[in-house]
Amino acid sequence: MSIKKRGDIWHIDIQAPDGSRVRRSTGTTDKRKALEYHDKLKAELWEITKLNKKPQRLFEEAVILFLKDGKEQKNFRVKQQRAKYFLNKFSGREISSITGEEILDSLPEYVERTGKPASNATLNRYRADIMRMFSLAYKLDWIDSVPFVPRAREPVVRVRWITKEQAALLISNLRLEWMKDVCSFALSTGARMSEIFTLTWHNVNLVNRIASVTNVNAKSKRARPLLLNHDAIELIRKRRFRNNCEYVFTRNTLKRVFDIDRRDFYDACQLSGIEDFTFHDLRHTWASWHVQAGTPLFTLKELGGWETLEMVKKYAHLNANHMLDFANNVTFTAQSKINLLNKVAQSS
Repeated sequence: MSIKKRGDIWHIDIQAPDGSRVRRSTGTTDKRKALEYHDKLKAELWEITKLNKKPQRLFEEAVILFLKDGKEQKNFRVKQQRAKYFLNKFSGREISSITGEEILDSLPEYVERTGKPASNATLNRYRADIMRMFSLAYKLDWIDSVPFVPRAREPVVRVRWITKEQAALLISNLRLEWMKDVCSFALSTGARMSEIFTLTWHNVNLVNRIASVTNVNAKSKRARPLLLNHDAIELIRKRRFRNNCEYVFTRNTLKRVFDIDRRDFYDACQLSGIEDFTFHDLRHTWASWHVQAGTPLFTLKELGGWETLEMVKKYAHLNANHMLDFANNVTFTAQSKINLLNKVAQSS
């Protein structure tokens, strides 16, 4: 018998016309429905073998593709959680039968961890993951097209930065010495938090004034040089003198650091009169200072390790001096006065 009950659920075991075996749960406790599923699947297997019909794939198979694709990514645990969320919505469905409207309706209304309404940014992250599942399925020719699901509109990109005077005050108000070093290094190099806390002495070259961000630790998964200015060099030399740990930035106990001391950072911001400011805003501040000093956007893109120039353009408004000469190429008031004076002189 090609249908058997295991526990409360019926399972099927079919030999396809090409000799392969298909073992699968029907997902139902109803024998009549299980038999209908069995007969439908057997007919499809015949059509696939004899009529070269494209096999129908289940949503679970797309999820497996998605998890294999993202297993080396840092946010893999989050991807697993979202995969589980969508499995609860579409488990047992054929991929080709799922519409864009259904995907849009399946996006969460609330954040499970906090119970708060999901922001548009959160919705777009869920959307990106399930669209990746369909994209991978499409590349393997499992489906004829990827469903259209519109992105939710997100607020304009926030760029928060502080002046050099505010930055000096913030550093002085930090209580922990290692936090002073970490924040100073971020302001000197524009390095991301993950890049700072994974930096080892092996990847620091003081002679060439470069620290290497490995492909394992880089956000884009591509290795890049982290150029060290005078302040960064002095800071690293100071830490080298008293640090025997593998990692450059450690606590005073020489234990590795995985995250900033958020209480210390928050308190320092409060004491400095700096509001609505995060550690990542130190990177925004570094980039803003560069633009104000005249660093070309393409050069800043390479210095900061951004993948596209579009990501750097949000800082462009901070310095428009390089365009003033071109703006003066088109004037009309002064030229009109000169023309008028010339006409008066000619008539007299």
